[in-house]
Amino acid sequence: MIEIIIGILLTFMIIGSIICLETKDLLSAIIAIVPVGYFSGIIFLLLGAPDIAITQMVVEVLSLIILIRATIRRDLTTIEEERDFFGLITTFAFIFVFFIFAMEALRYLPPFGSPAFTLNQNAPSNRYLLNGLKETGAANIVNSVILDYRGYDTLGEATILFTSILGALAILRVYARKRKKNE
Repeated sequence: MIEIIIGILLTFMIIGSIICLETKDLLSAIIAIVPVGYFSGIIFLLLGAPDIAITQMVVEVLSLIILIRATIRRDLTTIEEERDFFGLITTFAFIFVFFIFAMEALRYLPPFGSPAFTLNQNAPSNRYLLNGLKETGAANIVNSVILDYRGYDTLGEATILFTSILGALAILRVYARKRKKNE
């Protein structure tokens, strides 16, 4: 079942990429590429990598803010004609499909109050809890997981987060300096 959901999400990602490549308006291209990032985050969640999914979502949001800010500053696009009925129907169809995916994902969550790692006896978290003190010597299991078992992963995530934040600050700071000089 998860393979089918991932296949559907990948199809939507390809459609969004094609729309992004074919559109002439920069702002529309940015909005069309949004499902690619968000659906890849959902795929990471389905594959059991919530930390990578969170990083993907943060990077996606910051990238979207930067791209929209740069696009609006460069090419102000407004909709002056009457709205398209096909676009409205397509929007509602995407919202409906997203709602169906969300409801399907909620079915697979464990009951409230029961930890997910108890469903799978081979889960890495069981090894971390049982052998964490012996293998790492750390009294705090959370720190031993973050720094010992998954140290490189944590370093990569932190690097991605700090780089995206610094990129957003650099772009927004230049714009603020220019605006301050003009006033």
